[in-house]
Amino acid sequence: MAGVPMDQREGWIWFDGEFKPWKDAKVHVLTHGLHYASSVFEGERAYGGEIFKSREHTERLIRSAATLDMPMPWSVEQIEEAKRQVLEKNGLVDAYLRPVAWRGSEELSVPARNNTVHLAIAAWVWPSYFSVEEKLKGIRLEWSKWKRPSPETIPSSAKAAGLYMICTLSKDAAMANGYADALMLDYRGYVAEATGANVFFIKGKDITTPTPDCFLNGITRQTLIELAKRNGYTVTERHIMPEELSQFDECFLTGTAAEVTPVSEIGEYRFTPAEGCRTLIDAYSAEVQPKRAAAE
Repeated sequence: MAGVPMDQREGWIWFDGEFKPWKDAKVHVLTHGLHYASSVFEGERAYGGEIFKSREHTERLIRSAATLDMPMPWSVEQIEEAKRQVLEKNGLVDAYLRPVAWRGSEELSVPARNNTVHLAIAAWVWPSYFSVEEKLKGIRLEWSKWKRPSPETIPSSAKAAGLYMICTLSKDAAMANGYADALMLDYRGYVAEATGANVFFIKGKDITTPTPDCFLNGITRQTLIELAKRNGYTVTERHIMPEELSQFDECFLTGTAAEVTPVSEIGEYRFTPAEGCRTLIDAYSAEVQPKRAAAE
């Protein structure tokens, strides 16, 4: 379905407890979530019919909603069942899932407490962010002019729609300049993350990654830290200054969409994807697809 607009696809979307034909899953133009970013979401992948770390994603969705003062009308168990039904209804085995919750259209002003919280869950076939060719040679990143804000400025622990405005601006600018993505600093000038993925650096058997104190501590990020330790790497989480990047040999991004994607360039700094990246790509593939890996 590549090239088909998202609102014109075929299939079924779970919407407030019932299935609607894909093209009929609509909201009003005066929806609070559209105007004031009162919206949270998740990005998840199913491999072989199983959603990887599904419950963790659902629990984070509910926490994000609570952070935005949006009481979720559905429990973890109800959302988990709805996600399973979405895959089954659409006949999907390997797929990307997007649960999204938002404030409705009862009122349109900054206060939102009188607006209903809605939830929709869609799923579709979506390959990795980056092509196999890009992964093998490493993708190129430029520096973003936007910085991740202080947690005193915006609720950075939530996977909330408003936090992605500067990500869109950064990635669009990077792609216009011939890069695959952009790397963002935080409000203090430390290395933070890419526009939709966390970042790791390798030197020998040591891996260093930024402390997630003003950006999302990704579920894939947490998985890769565990996998790296299992494979004999030491992992250090700390603040990293941009000029320190010259000390590292390899670099990679992690995220549900990106999975594990090696990086060859960040601005003036160069990296060579090698044993570390290959080891962790293989380890992640085995972790998310245990049955398939065993069969092979």
